Amino acid sequence: MTTGVSPRLRPSHPDARLVTDLVSQFGLEVRGSVDGLEITGITLSSKTVEPGDLYVGLAGVHAHGAQYVDDAKAKGAIAVVTDARGATLAARSGLPVLVTADPRAALGALSAWVYRTTENTPTLFGVTGTNGKTSVAYILEAVLRQLGVLAGLSTTAERRIGDLAVTSALTTPEATEVHGLLARMQEAEAEAVIIEVSAQALTRHRVDGIVFDVVGFTNLTHDHLDDYKTMQAYFEAKMPLFTTERARRGVIITDAEWGVKLSRAATVPVTTVSTYPGRPADWYAAILRESMDETRFILNGPDNQSITTSIPVLGRHMAENAALALVMLVESGIELSAIAAVLERDGGIDVYIPGRAERIANSGPAVFIDYGHSPDAFTSTLDSLRRVTDGRIIMLFGADGDRDPSKREEMGQIAARLADVVVITDFHPRTEDPAAIRRVLVDAARAAVPSRELYEVADPRKALRQALSVATPDDAILYAGPGHEDYHEVAGEHLPYSARDDARLALHEFGWL
Repeated sequence: MTTGVSPRLRPSHPDARLVTDLVSQFGLEVRGSVDGLEITGITLSSKTVEPGDLYVGLAGVHAHGAQYVDDAKAKGAIAVVTDARGATLAARSGLPVLVTADPRAALGALSAWVYRTTENTPTLFGVTGTNGKTSVAYILEAVLRQLGVLAGLSTTAERRIGDLAVTSALTTPEATEVHGLLARMQEAEAEAVIIEVSAQALTRHRVDGIVFDVVGFTNLTHDHLDDYKTMQAYFEAKMPLFTTERARRGVIITDAEWGVKLSRAATVPVTTVSTYPGRPADWYAAILRESMDETRFILNGPDNQSITTSIPVLGRHMAENAALALVMLVESGIELSAIAAVLERDGGIDVYIPGRAERIANSGPAVFIDYGHSPDAFTSTLDSLRRVTDGRIIMLFGADGDRDPSKREEMGQIAARLADVVVITDFHPRTEDPAAIRRVLVDAARAAVPSRELYEVADPRKALRQALSVATPDDAILYAGPGHEDYHEVAGEHLPYSARDDARLALHEFGWL
């Protein structure tokens, strides 16, 4: 099964705009006639062109998007935006070509203009950080729903407006898709929109043309150093979200030094949140009770504001994510008392976060499927499991191929130190040799704790059953990596595989379900 194209959400009834107005607005060079032409959408993938679209041809690593202009034309594109080299490639199509020096940098503004997303905008929330972005986004949407507010959602897992949802291909979609999605949400009369914002989204112009009302920061930990080389460079990629060009207010968790540093560097008004009472912050969250199925906490803020509530997910870090979300809502103008009232009414935050410390069943060993694939994510979830598990912790995981290899040794070491049994398997090897990836993880785990019970099982299905074969009803199994995903990427192909579905099947096979 080869990689497909994720469905896009865009306006059902777009307002057409004249190409001549676009040319005038952005000072584009025109090759060919655009008189009378109207556009209703914009896209940079020839696979997602719809009739009336403006097709954007970008220079890529291996090819130039303008090479696919004939495909775009066949699907109904009426004009092309590209650079000078792309203009030469696109000339053969006969479509009018609009030329700009850096079409990627212009993409956000062009998309905002085409879809009119700067007009009558809903309240916009943006969430960034290494870990926890998806969880914070879902918590925001859940509490808004409990408050009676229709909110649109764009996360690593899905794009959603009410009951309409499609799967995601990127944490943050390209600017053309972001603005099309935002316009669809405006069309559906969403009062708020929540968007996960990755570092790549900022450095690659995916959220250009958007000014968020409130942005939140979870943490910055070891990941993506294949893209940014150093933690400082990674930090600098995130930092622009907290400037006046991109946001109006910010909420930052300051439990670690990167959060403190960001709070000092931000050029927007900033509110801080901490789980450490001794650390200077505006709001403090404290854990009251932890179990495998719920984390209860209290959040105290300025002017004696306080709320005690719970989130139906394992982990101190999930309470931290919830605290960030609640403060972001307060910073957007919602009274804490109104939030407290609906959470009291509903027995806590009514949220389902797919593939984030998601417990599969309530019988047999506790099996958790989690999207965490970084050292910090491993540490947070394993520490939380240790506090609530009577038996042993069995850790099942692999490491991404073609992604930041510098974190692999630390992942293996943490698993060996914090779990009682380690099972290492394949996880999206992509174009790399899966055996070589496993070898790094195995060697690191054995070096960290030579006596640790450890199994190497390449097939994730067999690996999960190996974990279950050594488990007792008092044990917990953490299957880290796949989370919500429904595929296994090997040598350029997406092979169908859902860890959540497989876990249910395996528990049934072992007689636990």
